[in-house]
Amino acid sequence: MAGILIVDDAKFMRVTLGNMVRSGGHVVVGEAENGLEAVEKFKDLQPDLVTMDVTMPEMDGIQAVKRIIDEYPGAVIIMCSAMGQQRVVMDAIEAGAKDFIVKPFEESRVLEAIGRILS
Repeated sequence: MAGILIVDDAKFMRVTLGNMVRSGGHVVVGEAENGLEAVEKFKDLQPDLVTMDVTMPEMDGIQAVKRIIDEYPGAVIIMCSAMGQQRVVMDAIEAGAKDFIVKPFEESRVLEAIGRILS
């Protein structure tokens, strides 16, 4: 069981992803709706894993990943986006993300990624 911080500017996506991770036996320790909030919540919550959207207001997901990894090199982050283009995937991985999940989410893929990364 992992404590997960869910970051997405769309409430619907946070709820959907939250339901998926709970069904896999994990706990949602917090939610954030932009990258700036994600950085602050990460500091406060110290989650086992973060799911991070790419396109958000205030600070995008790639910048948030860079900020979190700079301060917490062991942070485990999975990027989530409807934009599955190769450049975005590469930017996310170069920033320190451990995996990339494309929306719309498939529950089996989400839980497989979480399980593999945390094992």
